[in-house]
Amino acid sequence: MNVPIEVPGLDTIIPELAEGRLLLVESGADAAKSFFVRRLSLSAGRSGSPVTFVTSRDRDELQSLLAVERGGAELPERWIRIHEREAIDDLEEFGGNGGLLAIDSFSFLALDLTPDQLAHSLRSLRALGRKKGTISVLATDKDMLEPRAEAVAAHLADGLLQFHVREGPEGAVRYLRIPKWTDGRFVDRNIYYEFDGKRIAIDLRNRVL
Repeated sequence: MNVPIEVPGLDTIIPELAEGRLLLVESGADAAKSFFVRRLSLSAGRSGSPVTFVTSRDRDELQSLLAVERGGAELPERWIRIHEREAIDDLEEFGGNGGLLAIDSFSFLALDLTPDQLAHSLRSLRALGRKKGTISVLATDKDMLEPRAEAVAAHLADGLLQFHVREGPEGAVRYLRIPKWTDGRFVDRNIYYEFDGKRIAIDLRNRVL
């Protein structure tokens, strides 16, 4: 089952995530990335898909954030499985449930993997995802992994979504880049957005950065 991108404005560019695909969501120290991954998890739940969420943070904190962000939305009973981890050796442990697999702080959890080990693990996850129909969303912190490992992850992902923040004359300027997407295309433009901790507001006007 595909999962809709329920971010108004962004959904006109990338309407949904197709089953069996692997998406890398990358940023620096920007909470919008983790918010986006949680939003995808809620979208999957509302679509009736099971969700597996792996986090390096506290399970109760994650449940509290999801409870607030879901509002009054009804979700199936036991819609999400949450796993706390300090490191990941084998991604196949999580990819066999179908639905959506979300791994926040993936680059932190994979710090001990060599580039070759990371490549093997991602290839295994891709193969399992194709077989089980699992959509995998991995949230990574820019420059946390060594450059070769970052290149491996970007190469093996079916889609790459990057959150950027730059300082402009009037403060921080936030924008998204999509170097490649699951249907083989890329979006050759900056997609500007605002984030207030509760929602991502997309601004599709053209600007010069």
